[in-house]
Amino acid sequence: MEKFTVHHGTAMPLRRSDVDTDQIIPVRFLNHSERTGHAEALFADWRTDPGFVLNQPQYQGASVLIAGNDFGTGSSREYAVWALLNYGFRAVVAPRFGDIFHGNALMNGLLPVTLPEETVERLWDAVTAEPARRVTIDLTESRLRCGEISASFHVEEGARRRLLSGLDLIADTLRHEDTIAAYESTRRSAMPATTSL
Repeated sequence: MEKFTVHHGTAMPLRRSDVDTDQIIPVRFLNHSERTGHAEALFADWRTDPGFVLNQPQYQGASVLIAGNDFGTGSSREYAVWALLNYGFRAVVAPRFGDIFHGNALMNGLLPVTLPEETVERLWDAVTAEPARRVTIDLTESRLRCGEISASFHVEEGARRRLLSGLDLIADTLRHEDTIAAYESTRRSAMPATTSL
């Protein structure tokens, strides 16, 4: 997983609330289990509208998505996070996220930034008025900056540490491999054990 420390990029204003995972990536595109190759399916049903924000040239290359309330609700599909990452987003800013989407995002290196609705609306206005305006998301300080807007956000400490280190849950656990092996070596032989093949 790629480390997330300080990210600088432009932002895309998705002025929609209640965006569920089937709108992020429709179920008909869930036909292979690889983490890559999902960018074209991102918001596929909405991209048929030429006025949809992903089709607007001034937002091409944006790496921060600014969305409305309840982003990522619905099913638990990890594909929604993969599609956003494959498209090039490193962070999604919203007032509230679906719980499972929020967890999936953190486990895959996509930073969900929760900010108050009024701050999100100010960000929408700022990047709509000036699409080339840079947004800085500093996970080391837990702060987002965009022009005159500066807002702190919270990420649970374990997830924050893993993102800063670029470790997924398995890699984080394997940092303790020697301790785990030492513990396993002291277990009674009659107790259940897991062995590798």
